[in-house]
Amino acid sequence: MDWQIVVTFLVLGGVIGSLTFLRAGADTILMGGLTILVITDVVEAKDAVAGFANEGLIAVAFLFVVSEGIRQTGGFAFTGQQLLGRPKSLTDAQSRVMLPSAVLSAFLNNTPVVAMMMPVISDWAKKMRISVSHLMLPLSYSAILGGLCTLVGTSTTLVVDGLLQEHDNHPGLSMFEIAWVGVPVMIAGLIYLLVFSRWLLPERKPAITPMDDPREYTVEMVVEPGCPLIGKTIEQAGLRHLPGMYLMEIDRQDNVIAAVSSNERLAANDQLVFVGVVESVIDLQKIPGLKPATDQLFKLSGPRSERCLIEAVVSDSFRFINMSIRTAKFRSNYNAAVIAVARNGQRINKKIGDIELQRGDTLLIEAHPSFIDQQRNSREFFLVSQVEDSTPPRHERAWIARTILLAMIVMVAFFNVKMIVAAMVAAGLMTATRCCSATEAKRSIDWGVLITIAAGLGIGKAIENSGAADLIASSFIGVANNKPLIVLAILSLITLIFTNLITAKATATLIFPITVAAAASLDVNLMPFVITLIISAAACFATPIGYQTNMMVFGPGGYKYADYLRIGGPLTLIVWILTVIIVPLAWPFHP
Repeated sequence: MDWQIVVTFLVLGGVIGSLTFLRAGADTILMGGLTILVITDVVEAKDAVAGFANEGLIAVAFLFVVSEGIRQTGGFAFTGQQLLGRPKSLTDAQSRVMLPSAVLSAFLNNTPVVAMMMPVISDWAKKMRISVSHLMLPLSYSAILGGLCTLVGTSTTLVVDGLLQEHDNHPGLSMFEIAWVGVPVMIAGLIYLLVFSRWLLPERKPAITPMDDPREYTVEMVVEPGCPLIGKTIEQAGLRHLPGMYLMEIDRQDNVIAAVSSNERLAANDQLVFVGVVESVIDLQKIPGLKPATDQLFKLSGPRSERCLIEAVVSDSFRFINMSIRTAKFRSNYNAAVIAVARNGQRINKKIGDIELQRGDTLLIEAHPSFIDQQRNSREFFLVSQVEDSTPPRHERAWIARTILLAMIVMVAFFNVKMIVAAMVAAGLMTATRCCSATEAKRSIDWGVLITIAAGLGIGKAIENSGAADLIASSFIGVANNKPLIVLAILSLITLIFTNLITAKATATLIFPITVAAAASLDVNLMPFVITLIISAAACFATPIGYQTNMMVFGPGGYKYADYLRIGGPLTLIVWILTVIIVPLAWPFHP
């Protein structure tokens, strides 16, 4: 056996072992393995870094920006009441979670889809008195299943498509090509989850939730003229059963409606007084048609999109103790607007401007992030900190972001535009139309994911160049007695095992050269093996570590590792069986 093959196997074993048992990031481990292969001259430096120019990888980077534009504008913003409604059973509730997740994930990267839906579903579950553990894993799994239906559904698909285009000048996959297998797998997976998850998922609560915060803010919101909320009842607008918050009163043309009925209809310029925790205040800002009632907000310098919410505790040295916010001229003195006040669990029955500030009051302030630097060492405030994910959405640009996303999908699906070109144009338009700023666009790119993909491509090149891929492929073929279907089944099974132990992207890049070698040795069509690799690498259900969305729901759902294996193991088996059956029918070995 050639020494280069031995070194490649040693590095490959070390990488897989490290990804499985160490806590280091996948990007660090893969770059370390690639560095060893370069030093030992198994792969040339130019081949090692060629992955950074992979079209699929670059398309993934641009799609991060597209998703950020959607997120910053609230392009798919919704409340639990509006989208999810009132389920009649647990199965009904799960279907209301999984169907939107699967559909959105077919056209958006599933990581931001899950990130956007998690807080909505968490709040909705609490309101409907449903255990969140019955919803979070179905959310992640349905996002993964939906991503199997289109070219842009997962970054894994885009990476393999990029490798396919580099191999023998292949034209690449069309937008809906993998739907032939992806849609049946998705349908079967969703049915399995709806039927069996009620018994396989635990009845647990997360260790702590944002709604456990004892601080209650009093905040006023105004109904904007011409907004879609006008004429709707409190119930229809989704303002009746807000988790961690309730509507205390409505101030309408100097008439106060104290006991607000669920059938009360909203009118333009209604001032709604809410009491609740900070996370719910953030959710209020994300509802199109509601804005903070304080007029000081619109006198602040700089656009709202550059501001954030900041919490600050009033100290003994505060200059305006026992003075109202209006009298203290808070906006003029601090270039910040107080939108809510919390006071030791006490209910403050006053308008924001009339509240007299006391030591120990916690203020929820809208201001530029520079306020934090200016006041962090000030004696006037304690514990000045930014509230995470609190930048007000650019609702007025939501239609632009949705149009850009739709145009990108249409360009790829019906006009044969390359994914990298469509994603590049869409990302550029997102920043040009100010759906997201250049800073937000750069911050949205997950460089760890890109490095993982690029380094994995480099190691994959070493597996190919060293002859290791041919050796592994010939071993499979020998075991399978030269039968393509059995080789396909073995490759799919190994890919499914690896993707649950390491990561989907790393698995795809490492297995691709073996896939090519197997098809070449059997002298059969490459496409069934490539499609099988795409589906198998993305189908990570049995562990939380293989796929980012699985890890995202781990804490909020209160899960344990065994929960993933118990419900994800059978789902993985379903994907394997359907893939091995359907792929050879849609992509014959001998076309």
